[in-house]
Amino acid sequence: MNQEILFISDLHISLEKPEITRRFLWFLTERAAKAAAVYILGDLFDAWIGDDDFTPPNNKIRTQLKQLTGSGIPVYLQQGNRDFLLGKQFSKDTGVTLLDEYAVIDVHGTPTLLTHGDLLCTDDLPYQAFRAKSHTQAWRQSVLSKPLLVRLLAARWYRLRSYFHKRKKSQDIMDVNQNTVLNIMRERHCLRLIHGHTHRPAIHDFEIDGQIAQRFVLAAWTKDAGEVLCWNQNGYQVEAL
Repeated sequence: MNQEILFISDLHISLEKPEITRRFLWFLTERAAKAAAVYILGDLFDAWIGDDDFTPPNNKIRTQLKQLTGSGIPVYLQQGNRDFLLGKQFSKDTGVTLLDEYAVIDVHGTPTLLTHGDLLCTDDLPYQAFRAKSHTQAWRQSVLSKPLLVRLLAARWYRLRSYFHKRKKSQDIMDVNQNTVLNIMRERHCLRLIHGHTHRPAIHDFEIDGQIAQRFVLAAWTKDAGEVLCWNQNGYQVEAL
């Protein structure tokens, strides 16, 4: 029995990125079909404006995810900062299980904390203020009540604004705050953390109260390549697609 667990994040799928869509569909039919479980840690989509959005390539993604989960492979998804409006209907359509913003799972005997990663970037105060506002029920209802076309146009504007705002910020502000990492891992009683968001793939070794800890940062997918963190009973490897 295959005990391999796969972790990916930050695909940022959109109509403008067909290479990433094709690679993800291949991943679902060929690679993920051989795994014990798949975890997608946020920003699967470059923007998600509601579960009623069936513009391409969303339907293909829904269909392929449903085929994978229907075959018995569990798929778990955390919302990212780009697709936090993914909801219950998407979960129903695909068979994917939505996870909380922090989730602790057992990875071959080791409690492992999963999160998208944006909550760890506590030095970016303007973003954290926007995140707090945009995750309220009132804000979500206000956005989702607008016509689909209006939401599509708003998403394009938001992506453009986000691009220019990032150019003005220092790289350090957009990275995780190590004290926040330590506090969250202590609270969840975990010595291993896996996240994405920062687009800075790496494995960080450090200590928490005298114990060895690790932080795995997943890579963002590009038109040229994608990466998967693969974990089995013998350990882990980073696999390039």
